[in-house]
Amino acid sequence: MRRMLAAAVRETVAFAPDVVVHHPLILSAPMAADALGVPRVLAEFSPVATASEGFPAAGGPTATYDLGRWNRSTYAVPRAAARVFAADVVRAAAQLPRGRRPASRTPSRATLMAVSPQLLPRPHDWSPRVHLTGSWHDDGLADAVDPAVADFVHDGGHLVASFGSMAVGGAEARARAVVGAARAHGLRVLLLTGWGGLALPDDLRGSDVLAVRAAPFPAVLPGAAVVIHHGGAGTSHAVARAGVPAVVVPVTADQPFWGTQLHRRGIAAAPIPVRRLTTAALVTAVADALTRGGRAAEVGRAMRREDGLAAALDVLGLL
Repeated sequence: MRRMLAAAVRETVAFAPDVVVHHPLILSAPMAADALGVPRVLAEFSPVATASEGFPAAGGPTATYDLGRWNRSTYAVPRAAARVFAADVVRAAAQLPRGRRPASRTPSRATLMAVSPQLLPRPHDWSPRVHLTGSWHDDGLADAVDPAVADFVHDGGHLVASFGSMAVGGAEARARAVVGAARAHGLRVLLLTGWGGLALPDDLRGSDVLAVRAAPFPAVLPGAAVVIHHGGAGTSHAVARAGVPAVVVPVTADQPFWGTQLHRRGIAAAPIPVRRLTTAALVTAVADALTRGGRAAEVGRAMRREDGLAAALDVLGLL
């Protein structure tokens, strides 16, 4: 965090931008924009900084519970967490043109919420300055798929499993649960091992299992029967946009929030916390997810009509 906060200031000053678009975690971005005298825009991929009574803050301890009018108070948790890095922000200010942060802070001109309204309908209490753009995606990645992967998914009806960067313990146990559940339902399984979230044991290898470090979602999700994933914002949107039902196994951060949202929207089974993941639990959850294919396809069609990047650029063009 310390290196990132300093680098954000250094690179922003060196680039001299017309506008600063930043994630809420880039705590040093506001002072960089103020020091350069340019507007800034907040970009969120999960609701963390933009409070609402409609749902709790993603990533907080109550992210899976609807607390009604108390939902807004949960956004104090990420704000409090940000204060842990206050000294690092002050240290990063040394790289500003005058070597110190401006005396006043200018509010952001707008917020780009890179979230699909199909997964999170716009709440009534967001300001007009908050733009629910739809997800940001790049379908061109589908052209960069390995031939072996393309052959494996060519006929569809497969299960895809990905835990992205969630390289916490138990990678082989997770893969064992995934393969066991897939075989129980007669599904071939593509394991995307990522940064170590999944590791295929030798005794599970077979023609019905392919394990690769990574593959572009636009190439392997269409035609899949179900996806098992950790529930990150990007993965959740990619799977939903492909029109494929899911089983979410959240690990941390905003993942429990998205697991709950996907289930509420009818396109995923009830989430299974990673500490409760077993083959038996996955067998039941996959059976549930397979019944949700129609609803998932409906949501996917609606999401594919969205152009979140164009909507975001339209907002920036009006600054």
